[in-house]
Amino acid sequence: MAIDTLERVLSGLDAEQREAVEAPRGPVCILAGAGTGKTRAVTHRIAYQVLGGRVHPQHVLAVTFTTRAAGELRARLRGLGVEGVQARTFHSAALRQLQYFWPQISDGPRPSLVESKLATIRVAAGHCRLSVSPTEQRDLASEIEWAKAALVEPEDYVVRAKQAHRLPPLAHDVVAQVFRAYESVNSDRGQLDFEDLLLLMAAAIENDKRIAAEVHERYRHFTVDEYQDVSPLQQRLLDAWLADRDDLCVVGDPNQTIYSFTGASPSYLREFGKRFPGATLVRLVRDYRSTNQVVGLANRIITDSKLQAQCGDGPDPTFDSYDDEPAEGSGVAGKIATLRKQGVPLADMAILFRVNAQSEVYEQALTAAGIPYVLRGGQRFFERPEVREAVVLLRGAARSEADHDTEGLVGTVTDVLSAAGFKAEPPAAAGAARDRWESLRALVGLAEEFAATLPGAGLGEFVGELAARADAQHAPPVEGVTLASLHSAKGLEWEAVFLVGLVDGTLPITHATTPAQVEEERRLLYVGVTRARRHLGLSWALARAAGGRRSRKPSEFLNGIRPVTLTGDRSPPRPKKALSDDPVVQRLRAWRLAKATEDGVPAYVVFDNKTLEEIASRAPTDRGELAAVPGIGPKKLDQYAEELLAVLHG
Repeated sequence: MAIDTLERVLSGLDAEQREAVEAPRGPVCILAGAGTGKTRAVTHRIAYQVLGGRVHPQHVLAVTFTTRAAGELRARLRGLGVEGVQARTFHSAALRQLQYFWPQISDGPRPSLVESKLATIRVAAGHCRLSVSPTEQRDLASEIEWAKAALVEPEDYVVRAKQAHRLPPLAHDVVAQVFRAYESVNSDRGQLDFEDLLLLMAAAIENDKRIAAEVHERYRHFTVDEYQDVSPLQQRLLDAWLADRDDLCVVGDPNQTIYSFTGASPSYLREFGKRFPGATLVRLVRDYRSTNQVVGLANRIITDSKLQAQCGDGPDPTFDSYDDEPAEGSGVAGKIATLRKQGVPLADMAILFRVNAQSEVYEQALTAAGIPYVLRGGQRFFERPEVREAVVLLRGAARSEADHDTEGLVGTVTDVLSAAGFKAEPPAAAGAARDRWESLRALVGLAEEFAATLPGAGLGEFVGELAARADAQHAPPVEGVTLASLHSAKGLEWEAVFLVGLVDGTLPITHATTPAQVEEERRLLYVGVTRARRHLGLSWALARAAGGRRSRKPSEFLNGIRPVTLTGDRSPPRPKKALSDDPVVQRLRAWRLAKATEDGVPAYVVFDNKTLEEIASRAPTDRGELAAVPGIGPKKLDQYAEELLAVLHG
């Protein structure tokens, strides 16, 4: 191969990337910080080896964790003139090999692969004479998945789960019983789950010399991306592929380990040098994604992070404290609207949160501002099964509202939702049970907000408000702002990122009780910060609902990196005149309700409470003064200016 071809592969690489690409065959560990071009380094290394005649492309297996990442590896290799390299996920590679070797493994029919554990778990629970709810089924599936990824057998589950501080949906011994029955049902039905797929292929290589010889002949050079997320089960399969050879290149970032709850272990990355003494170690530290300001904040969150920004200066990250979640939602929506006017595309902006149930307040705020959005990795709030179930219960209770009229709206809603399993305190366990509780608690929060807006409102009116909100938020998906959990944002990036809901109890989450779990929560914030290229906003609300007690504290992870003089941040609750005592606000609320009824939309779509307060406080006398009120954009100015001025001064 011509020297100029290899120089083309090396061109454009920085010194550390080039060191990784030119490292000789053998064990190589690339520690790649966020935005440092790890995919570029990995693909150029493979291309350099292939085009230089050092390896044959069909002898290379590159493994990553998502089909999207595997597809990107293949596309980049094609762009470098390299064809024939196998770039697959662990499961895809194992499935391909198992299909090929099955006649040598067994004379029987090939087992079927089940994509969901839920049906089998229901049967297994029945064998144990247990009745498990859909939420418990999902959490049992997650628990069994963790156990199998961690190579934990049913008979060892109780001890190992307690050692790992697992909080399963049922007692540890009951989970072990269901786990045992689950494995038995799979065996009886001749079916495999995704963990079985890896385990069976690893065992086939370990126990059959013919299969091992053929696999080792076919695959001789290995690359593993996102190595910090490898589980013991995946490492066992990798060891079977590798045998006693050492032509292995791994790349990862221990500071982005955020999947330990699924069984992932960063120890394989951290201890790579111990397993392979003399391994080549390369650190990629030049961040080509984010500005100096974003990188500087990331380095303060994780002090081990030594990222060096290459994109120059940008605006400082903003830290905003709000009185309540609706105000936080409106504030973030306002910032997005401002960036949109400055030319930042909506598709290049994201709102990231710790748990999916937090999305509702931002779905509402963006809808009210007329800003389209896309929810990633989850269902829209009113489409979630637990929310739909709860709304049905509330609708039924509204028909007999007289039975609850002494409890007040919030008390009534809380009482009705208790039939759906809602309790005042969150469940100790994480997973689906916690997600369900968060969604139901969000409905209680909406009731608190509605009661503050319309004192004396009944359950029937609240149910009508929920229906109107659902209709407003069920617009067809279009290109817009991304709403996503921090976990689902891993591997993505945007020009502008807003990290919201940063309060203790949410980040770190309440069930993070051990030092290791708390540090993983800190890494989750680090991952969120490093998704931003230029604009970064961090915010929190001191109360959940409008008018609520401002008792929340900003996330402990912000201590030492945020301003301490933010309005409302550390000061005690300020005396505040009730909205109902202000006759101007009363007139504005009455007008808003009539306008919302006329337009067939929720009241907040017309104007939210904060905007009404601001209008009343400023008392604008003409269209120009009204346009200066935060929350009144050109569209709403055209729609409502004359009527608002009439209400204010009529």
